[in-house]
Amino acid sequence: QAQLVESGGGFVQTGGSLRLACTASGLKFSNFDLDWFRQAPGKERAFVASWSFGTTFYADSVKDRFTISGDSAKNTVYLQMDNLKPEDSAVYYCGARAHGSFEYPYWGQGTQVTVSS
Repeated sequence: QAQLVESGGGFVQTGGSLRLACTASGLKFSNFDLDWFRQAPGKERAFVASWSFGTTFYADSVKDRFTISGDSAKNTVYLQMDNLKPEDSAVYYCGARAHGSFEYPYWGQGTQVTVSS
């Protein structure tokens, strides 16, 4: 059974940093792209960043502050978040999709990020 597990969330002050990790098991890592999304209370889940074996893509709201990277040996994708703002507060989820697909059959449970002003 495929599983994604996020970690690394927490509480940080404005301008601080956090690194999230998403570790995949039960699926062939090389066959999937791993993307980060976030969902704030009362809002829809929103795309944050995408990683596909070195190719990255970011939402405009996080470009130049967040960095996504992958370690295929650990089946893990990371999201380094710097210069955090209160509006970055949300539950962060990672999702896995097959190359070329826009459907996400696998999601993690989410990790909470809270940025205080």
